[in-house]
Amino acid sequence: MVESAIGLVLAPLASFILISFVTRRAAILSAVISIAAAGISFALSLSLLVGVLSAPAGAGLAAGAHASIQWLSIPSIGRFRGLEIAMGVLVDPLSATMSVIVSLVAFLVTIYSLGYMKGDPGFSRYFSYLSLFAFSMLGLVIADNYFQTFVFWELVGLCSYLLIGFWYAKPSASDAARKAFVTNRWADFAFMVGVILLFIFFGTFDFGQLSSAIAGARGSAMLALVAALVFVGPLGKSAQFPFHVWLPDAMEGPTPVSALIHAATMVAAGVYLIARGFALFQSVPGVMETMAYLGGFTALFAASIALVQKDIKRILAYSTLSQLGYMFMALGVGSMSAGMFHLTTHAFFKALLFLGAGSVIHATEEQDIFKMGGLGKKMKITAWTFVIGALALSGIFPLAGFWSKDEILFASLSSGHIGLYVLGIAVAFMTAFYMFRLIFTAFGGTAFGGTASGGEPTEHAHVHESGPAMTIPLIVLAVLSVFAGLIGSPWFQSAFGFSFGSFIFFGRPEASHLDMTTASISTVVALSGIFLAWLVYGKKLLKAERIAAALGPLYRLLDHKFYIDEIYAWVFAKIMLGLGIVFDWIDHYIVDGLFDGLGGATRALGRKLRLTQSGRLQGYALVIFAAVAIAVVFISTDLLGGFLK
Repeated sequence: MVESAIGLVLAPLASFILISFVTRRAAILSAVISIAAAGISFALSLSLLVGVLSAPAGAGLAAGAHASIQWLSIPSIGRFRGLEIAMGVLVDPLSATMSVIVSLVAFLVTIYSLGYMKGDPGFSRYFSYLSLFAFSMLGLVIADNYFQTFVFWELVGLCSYLLIGFWYAKPSASDAARKAFVTNRWADFAFMVGVILLFIFFGTFDFGQLSSAIAGARGSAMLALVAALVFVGPLGKSAQFPFHVWLPDAMEGPTPVSALIHAATMVAAGVYLIARGFALFQSVPGVMETMAYLGGFTALFAASIALVQKDIKRILAYSTLSQLGYMFMALGVGSMSAGMFHLTTHAFFKALLFLGAGSVIHATEEQDIFKMGGLGKKMKITAWTFVIGALALSGIFPLAGFWSKDEILFASLSSGHIGLYVLGIAVAFMTAFYMFRLIFTAFGGTAFGGTASGGEPTEHAHVHESGPAMTIPLIVLAVLSVFAGLIGSPWFQSAFGFSFGSFIFFGRPEASHLDMTTASISTVVALSGIFLAWLVYGKKLLKAERIAAALGPLYRLLDHKFYIDEIYAWVFAKIMLGLGIVFDWIDHYIVDGLFDGLGGATRALGRKLRLTQSGRLQGYALVIFAAVAIAVVFISTDLLGGFLK
């Protein structure tokens, strides 16, 4: 299994190197190499999953393989402790499952990109970036220690920056890339400090060794500080409040990138890291509570903003923020399996929705849903797969989102967090509403802009279904969005003897639940959201404009995203840049002034002293003679004075 794990990481790395240095001028060959590498990684990830599944039931973390080599060794010197850093591979239920998710979505997105990016001048460069991202993300997944995780964590951030700003000549894309990069640097700095403190206090980066060491340090203030610092890293990568501002702007990148990085894999890395280091966070109850309520708040906060967005990709971006909040909420209440289960199902239906949005944008060259309409008649595969993804996201039985979302709601309720349960129900209603607002507006009704003399809609007369390279991944993801959730159902457990919760766990297996009360309430709430969207945007029995006018200030608040971006911009422009100006003055006039002054004084003294060095022997002889004469005079005077006495 170790060889397979190494192979699934090296395949996309080899693809990146080949495309960058050999085939960059051969566009189609570059795409084929990238697709082949992604396919190899997917096949190897399946072999890992089969290997872990074949382990004895209940083996847990022992069901897999672990290997490492010494990468850096610095011996101890006196009181200074040495440093030993290993690079290793950890294959267990958690990493095997995550590697399948990452490699499968990467494989489908790479195929989809063949059609979406056709004719783009940066075609080969785009596929090289996709391969680099797959290498970085898979390297993060199989890492066996925090140091190695941090290295790949930063590589993933670099790939995000490159792909968001892929169309770098477009100012909004380059600005969004910088915004994502800077925002994540704040979170990653805290994560780095936390990892360093872990090593200082426990002497190791290894996940397994840390799990044992942390058990003996429960309740200490030091452990609470470390857990809080490490937790900030996932907050940034998964774009949770207050680091959420970068993800909606990341939609400036190509839409397949949004599906791969900013919906299914990279943003899920924060959730994965928390699950991987669950021993650390579970040892500090205060951090777990903060995680749960911050996740719940982000879920509600982002869903409320999605209610009024008009850009199809931004609606999905805020939906992603909201669903990631669900995952943090599940982890915070202690259910690692529920959080990872929703990560798994969400990867499929959210990738489907983003790729569906890409198909629409590719056909219409438009992102405003109110400039669409009637697309369901011309893009039937895109429309029906999109509806399946929306139903799964809304949690409608028996689609994938139903099982994973209800598992989170049940975990919140059973752990005594009634407030989080109510909040989760409210988010379920809003999710169903904004998704079907999008569907009824973009795919239903008639095309925006009226009709031409021949009866053809003037705005979208050229619209047609996307090609097989784009529709086949949509169909595959639609099938997964329907059936993937069954692995966490009681039916699956009855048939095969285990379920998702008993396969991926921390501490103890978790059985699958189907609480009829929770399921009934959440389903009725979701259907109510769909029904309201139909009334307002389908049948138009309720006028959206009147509702917006009635809400007044609240609608404007949502439309401006609670003015968080404006607040951050003001803080950056007025405070951070102001402090930068002050520090720049101190640096130039005090720090540089001090050292420049010392240097200037030394130079001035040198200019005076060098006058004594003429380089002429006659002058040196005259000086020596004068010195000797003066010395003789002084000595003679002294001797004469002594004689006279």
